[in-house]
Amino acid sequence: MRIGLDAPPRVASLGVGVHGTVSPRDVFRLPDLWQLHLYRYEAELTVDGVPHEIRPGHVSLVPPGALVRFHYRGRSEHLFAHLELTSTGEQLTVPVMQDAGTQTPVLTDLMLRAVAAAPRNSARAAAELWTVLWRVADLATPADGDAAGPHPALALAVAHIESRLAAPLTVPEVARAAGVSHNHLIRLFRAELGTTVVAYVRHRRLEHARHLLRESTLSVPAIAAAVGIGDLQAFNKACRRELGASPRAVRAGTG
Repeated sequence: MRIGLDAPPRVASLGVGVHGTVSPRDVFRLPDLWQLHLYRYEAELTVDGVPHEIRPGHVSLVPPGALVRFHYRGRSEHLFAHLELTSTGEQLTVPVMQDAGTQTPVLTDLMLRAVAAAPRNSARAAAELWTVLWRVADLATPADGDAAGPHPALALAVAHIESRLAAPLTVPEVARAAGVSHNHLIRLFRAELGTTVVAYVRHRRLEHARHLLRESTLSVPAIAAAVGIGDLQAFNKACRRELGASPRAVRAGTG
């Protein structure tokens, strides 16, 4: 199944669906809308004759026009969204059913935010669901076995680093934030990014410094502090090593 995510979805409906209380089965189509479901129960789903097992934490994305058959096992509650997706731009391959695993709490939070925003701010709801869809696409694993998105621990580590570039950062601290061991984090960075944790932190700090030097009027000491290098001599050396020029030359555009 191919989806386009170059633009936010148009959300037709979203909320919390409760099923299985009147009938153990639902059969229907949505001729023009995609169906996104995040499940909290066990059941069976058949999409155009293909069966899929539902478990808590599973997420499904069903294309428009598909014949959908649900077989519930009692009261069944899920988060849902009915939406339109763009047909232009890059098309991503996404399975109908996936196990969100460690991403389940994040997806749940984003969908609940979308549900809460919808009555007063449809653009905010669409933005939250757009993020959900990108994360669902990242869950997919192509046939060659290469993950479509980064390892969840790597994503947590990178997010921790990016949010704390101005603060002291150590590899053990980043590993704790990612929920993995020191050695495992080192292996992840080497395997997926081709670098070390320390080198990645240094590179991101200096890239942020380059941006601030060229695009802002902040003083050089303030920029050094903003990227976690409080010593001006050390900042100067780091700029020359990583950016190939002094902070003043980078700001002037000559380096």
